[in-house]
Amino acid sequence: MNDVDFEVIVVGAGIAGMTCAYLLAQQGHEVLLVERGTEPGTKNLSGGVFYCKIMQEIFPDFLEQAPYERKIARNILSFMTPTAATNVDYWDGRLGEDSTAVTVLRAKFDPWLAEKCEEAGVVIMPGIKVEELLREGDKIVGISAGGEELHAHVVVAADGVNSFLAQKAGIREKEPTENLAVGVKSVIKLGEAEVSKRFGVRDGDGLAYAMVGDCTQGVAGGGFFYTNTDSVSIGVVLRLDDLVKKGKSSSEIHDHFLTHPAVSQYLEGGELIEYGCHLIAEGGQKMQHDLVRDGLVIVGDAAGFTLNTGFTVRGMDLAAGSGKAAAQAIDKALAAGNFSQEQLEEYTRLVDESFVGKDMATYSKAPKFLENPEMYGDMGELVSNVLHGIYNLDLSPRKKLLPTALGAFKKSKIGALRLAKIAFEAVRSL
Repeated sequence: MNDVDFEVIVVGAGIAGMTCAYLLAQQGHEVLLVERGTEPGTKNLSGGVFYCKIMQEIFPDFLEQAPYERKIARNILSFMTPTAATNVDYWDGRLGEDSTAVTVLRAKFDPWLAEKCEEAGVVIMPGIKVEELLREGDKIVGISAGGEELHAHVVVAADGVNSFLAQKAGIREKEPTENLAVGVKSVIKLGEAEVSKRFGVRDGDGLAYAMVGDCTQGVAGGGFFYTNTDSVSIGVVLRLDDLVKKGKSSSEIHDHFLTHPAVSQYLEGGELIEYGCHLIAEGGQKMQHDLVRDGLVIVGDAAGFTLNTGFTVRGMDLAAGSGKAAAQAIDKALAAGNFSQEQLEEYTRLVDESFVGKDMATYSKAPKFLENPEMYGDMGELVSNVLHGIYNLDLSPRKKLLPTALGAFKKSKIGALRLAKIAFEAVRSL
């Protein structure tokens, strides 16, 4: 291996890092996977909705073997006010049959994926904090950890949002707060039968809520709520710059959300089994820059591959897709014996041509659209007032839909031109 310890060293045993390591090992390459946690999954907060077609491509028996929780066949978009929730409730049996999305708990899922890596021949080294990248001139040649040095032809930085390694090496600057969000999540155990009963789903099926409005108390962001096998995961994602600007506490907003009358009824009698917070990439396509150097590839959250459209929040599928593209590019580099930036730029080309790059481009305007402050209060109130006028059958004479809507609109803080502009931006962005 020409004076290297491993052909490839992957730093970070998340979805992106393990996908890349697994695929490279399958091609017969010598791969070391270094993880800061005591084992893969211990540092990842609970889990999420995994749009898993990419994993079914990599693991054809994924749905038979992987420890996922439930298949998502029902999606609900909810506009919340302090006293109401207006839901767009979409159930479709095709979603469950196609199994495009499942819920996972990372403490269960990541060890399974790590086991697949080991079966393929990946050497996993947990409990190791990588301190910095090794250089020879401008080329990355390995890692330094615990006073020891390990050399490789290529290092893959999969070390999460605000990649410490890339920052310390001077490759990427610390992300501005406008490109980051803080997620606060609780996992509440209810029991498998109770989850199915409370949410009206069949065994094995589940649902996912995306919520805006009172759930974030006016801070840009949203709430989420989805079913696991015997528990629910619930929490908020708050854009960091707006949270700081408004001087609010993420934990207090999270706790307020759990007490909302539209939410608390589903949590009654549940047991809190996990609670935590972490940073989330929120900047969209503008965060995909400086992803390659001589001997280095940056993947997953470290490269900002997270996508919030308001309807869905995606990260794990994009991480897996970027890990796959990195493995393909590195395999070609190893075959050519060329580890230059020019050669490894194949990674960015493959990403751009995949669903990862195309979806990031399609929704490149979404982060800007989601900055509209009306989405986090006034819009929910307007929708709620229209429906209240329809369903509040007191003894006053009824009005048709249009005058009812106009009456609610006149009371709203959103002007006609402003509403038209938001609608136009939504069409362009989402």
